[in-house]
Amino acid sequence: MANTPAPLRVGLLGYGLAGQVFHAPLVAATPGLRLDAVVTGNPQRQEQARKDHPDARVLDDADRLWESADSLDLVVVATPNRTHVPMARAAVTAGLAVVVDKPLAATAAEGRALIDEADRRGVPLTVFQNRRWDGDFLTARRLIAEGELGQVLRFESRFERWRPAIKEGWRESAAPGEAGGALYDLGAHLVDQAVQLFGPVRSVYAEVDRRRPEAQVDDDAFVALTHAGGVHSHLWMSAVTAQLGPRMRVLGDRAGWTSYGLDVQEEALRAGARPDAPGWGEVPAERYGRLGVDGDLRPVPTDPGRYQDFYAQVAAALRAGTPMPVDPRDAVATVELIELAHRSAQRGEVLPVPAR
Repeated sequence: MANTPAPLRVGLLGYGLAGQVFHAPLVAATPGLRLDAVVTGNPQRQEQARKDHPDARVLDDADRLWESADSLDLVVVATPNRTHVPMARAAVTAGLAVVVDKPLAATAAEGRALIDEADRRGVPLTVFQNRRWDGDFLTARRLIAEGELGQVLRFESRFERWRPAIKEGWRESAAPGEAGGALYDLGAHLVDQAVQLFGPVRSVYAEVDRRRPEAQVDDDAFVALTHAGGVHSHLWMSAVTAQLGPRMRVLGDRAGWTSYGLDVQEEALRAGARPDAPGWGEVPAERYGRLGVDGDLRPVPTDPGRYQDFYAQVAAALRAGTPMPVDPRDAVATVELIELAHRSAQRGEVLPVPAR
């Protein structure tokens, strides 16, 4: 009987929203991975990490993690956006495989340089684009592949919220390199999903605004992508939407599909549920999207969301050399489109995507 290999040891940098709600529980729930260390300088988060993961070491500084790099197999960077590149570069220098929360970098140039360094050292690198495993995204992809919509003409996608009060924190900061604001926060998901569904983008148009008094960063944005294949993606991201629109609407020359409400997995993780729980990622029937044309619509069961697949694929890649779940070059392409969207909004023009 073959021996079961020892779990891959994971060091987690950061225990805020991304680290505590997403990465730590997903790592802990993945067969073949073990959360070995959590790094946070915040005393309250240290206490919470010890409570949540009593078998993990809790460290107050990243330098202490690098000192014990030989005892790790993977590092997850879930720190503020401005630190993604330096933390990931430190992990690469230590020879440790890296997962970086989105966005990979504040600029595409920084992201490309990080990828080049990882390639040069032969270190695996991937990006946590978890919304590729949202149930609505998986359903849209399936319906498109099955030809249920015919030729897709337009894709509409929204991450809208009603948060008129500004919260403290780096996401609301306009400091250089913070990569704050709606485009970097929510747009990193919406742009990635659109490109995954419909391929390369030919041109970008955007409207980017600061709506709330004293807002330092964009809190309301619209981005229109024209894909090389002819599909138009219209993307909305906002903190000031008093009435929310459909989460997704895909319109084809045969039928359309419309879905409301955010994927259920984030809410479940916030409530302490884990992906091995019965019914994980399933959407109740009353929230199924509708497929067809006006006057002839039918509910279509939403595919269960599968955030757990991300780290399962990471574990497989490190064990067997299979591809990492997200090519970091995809993440660089997303940042390039976000940068172009900001320029488009400043100029009030449709801008072509430079050829590479």
